[in-house]
Order: sequence, then C-alpha cells, then structure tokens
Amino acid sequence: MSATANFQLIDGQLQGARQIPSPNFNQRPDQTEIQLIVIHNISLPPSQFGGGYIEQFFQNQLDWSVHPYFQTIEGMQVSTHFLILRTGEVLQFVNCQDRAWHAGRSTYLAKQECNDYSIGIELEGSDDLPFEAVQYQSLIDVVITLQGTYPQIKQHIAGHSDIAPGRKTDPGMYFEWAKFREMLAQQRSD
Repeated sequence: MSATANFQLIDGQLQGARQIPSPNFNQRPDQTEIQLIVIHNISLPPSQFGGGYIEQFFQNQLDWSVHPYFQTIEGMQVSTHFLILRTGEVLQFVNCQDRAWHAGRSTYLAKQECNDYSIGIELEGSDDLPFEAVQYQSLIDVVITLQGTYPQIKQHIAGHSDIAPGRKTDPGMYFEWAKFREMLAQQRSD
C-alpha cells in the first residue's frame, strides 16, 4: 500500500511532511490559480547527499565557508514548497498557498513567471546520478495529494529545464519521466 494515505493537504500545509519554514516566499498575485507542478533536483555540495545543507540553504542559514561551492551561491535567497530526500522523507518549506522562490525567470505554455502559479518540488539529487525508488514513490504520493486539491495541475507537470530552457537542466537526464508518469497513472487508477 502506498503512503498517499499518510498525506493530507490542509490550508496549504501537507500533513505528514516535516515542516521547516523558509523565510523566502511571498504572496501569490491576487486571484491566481495553482496550475503547475515544477520538478527540480538539488544537492549541496553538488552530487553529495545528506548533511542538512539544503535545508540550511532554504532557511538562509547555510555557512558559506563550509565548502568552496557554497561561496558560488552565497547570498542567494531561494526556496521550494517541498523537498524529497534520498530516503523518501518529504519536507515542506513554503505553504502551497504562498509563492515559493524556486523557478526564477520561467515560462510555461506561454505564461511567464511560473513561481506565481506553480508548486515547486525538489528531489535531493543531481543531473548525473539516478534517483532512488523511494523518492519516486514519495513524489507520486505528494503529486496525487496536490492534484486532489488543485485539479488544474492534473496534466501540468514540468521539469525546471522545461520552463527555463538553456538556463536550467534539472531534474536532469536521470529523472525517468516515463516511469514517473506510468507510476502516477497506475496509482491514480488504484
């Protein structure tokens, strides 16, 4: 049995996810409907996992001196709605009703500024390594839960590289879109 039953979205907060509030968000424009899920990957330092650096980064608490790579992102203020760790654990940084800072300059179906109308989901990973099976399952569970609240996003799931081509490459070639879509369709029909 899937863990979907463990998640419930109440007033933009995913029950069953660990809550780690980020200060990096603002209000969505008035009358904005959530219409898109954007899938990303992140690892800090690149292609290294664990250590809590991603959580610190999204909370503006990362010690820039710990690793040379961190100095290249020093001062950036970004966030996401959700992060799915390599273990499958789901963390929430920004309430779904608010605008997380995950997409940057972006366009989806000719509509600009994806942060305004999307939900960002980061997978702990990189462009050059496969994701864990448990991450796919957690992603499916979160997506199905979100789709239950925001019906507009049923067909609108994109990678960061799709909405910011040439600028972003994630979730990368190791993200198995066909597997993800097949699992999503199968779990929806169960």
